[in-house]
Amino acid sequence: MSTLKEDALKYHAEPRPGKIATHITKPTATQRDLALAYSPGVAEPVREIHKDPEAAYLYTGKGNLVAVISDGSAVLGLGNVGALAGKPVMEGKGLLFKRFADIDVFDIEVATQDVEEFITVVKNIAGTFGGINLEDISAPRCFEIEKRLQAMLDIPVFHDDQHGTAVIIAAGLMNALEIQGKKIGDVNIVCVGAGAAGIASMNLLGALGADKQKLLMVDSKGVLHTGRTDLNAFKREYAVDTDKHTLADACRDADVFIGLSGPNIMSVDMLNSMAANPVVFALSNPDPEINPSVALAARSDLIIATGRSDYPNQINNVLCFPFLFRGALDVRARCINIEMLKAAVYTLAKLAREPVPQDVLDAYGLESLSFGKASIIPKPFDARLRERVPKAVAQAAIDSGVARLPLPL
Repeated sequence: MSTLKEDALKYHAEPRPGKIATHITKPTATQRDLALAYSPGVAEPVREIHKDPEAAYLYTGKGNLVAVISDGSAVLGLGNVGALAGKPVMEGKGLLFKRFADIDVFDIEVATQDVEEFITVVKNIAGTFGGINLEDISAPRCFEIEKRLQAMLDIPVFHDDQHGTAVIIAAGLMNALEIQGKKIGDVNIVCVGAGAAGIASMNLLGALGADKQKLLMVDSKGVLHTGRTDLNAFKREYAVDTDKHTLADACRDADVFIGLSGPNIMSVDMLNSMAANPVVFALSNPDPEINPSVALAARSDLIIATGRSDYPNQINNVLCFPFLFRGALDVRARCINIEMLKAAVYTLAKLAREPVPQDVLDAYGLESLSFGKASIIPKPFDARLRERVPKAVAQAAIDSGVARLPLPL
């Protein structure tokens, strides 16, 4: 039996290295074809774009091209491995964009971790693209980078580690709370991990009705409370006046635990101290904050989700980012705003409540699957995602005034 390492290296190396490539979209069989593709014919679209930059959407691939850009400072769970070592991940992101939403990608690994240099690079190449997907950039730098680029550019700039994660967490949590008979505005939430994903997720939950006063964020030093003097500006937004200072304190009587931190940090005692009918999202990969089998053995009233595909309720960003960008590109949105994120959340949550098609069951080797404690979020291979999420996102872009085109027919 070959190992995962051997299989993964062979997959990436053979039959040709890498996971993505370009392909030609126009005829090239005759001299006339080449004269149109390059000199002299190519001069005509050049002249048109020089007169009107918007013509680039008509005569080039810009409108369906996304840049996946990273500095390699926070690659998966591997940490700061650098830009070049992160390239397989960026190519993998490109594979997912193409596979699930037919979006073309150039992956770009920027060999600097200086914020100013990185922003300058992205700003100066942005004209090539219809959208920018920032990837695997460490916090808190990622917040400043995204915010400043969004202000500079008139195309979507989106940090998937923040908002893609937030959308899937929010969609899954809405359904889990419905099953548990709770409302988002009433529940006590603990979020362990105050980095990019944690802060973005709590921002989105707040926009969906969560009560910030009932939310405790926990970093490596404990609960973010007003007595701490070591918090950056982003963490200070979530500092509360509380006598709960440890993770164990925070878990006591909590309705929801969201883990975006590290393996095995939640004990059975912490789980047992939570309120009745709790929801636990243990999303550390590959090893969750608490093992689902251990958690379910301790609490029969529990709903649990992880980031792993071999457990039920996988919180997987591929449910969001390809379809979110597809919707944004389809109406040439200037940005991806909170209304578009919420539209994705509501659509994903609704889809999970519908009967699961047979082809999805076949893809996962399942005889049956229905909405409930072990099924709170759609499966990535559900073809209905491609039909519904982009349309909802595009409509939200139109309704919020950031779209430049109507819905495609």
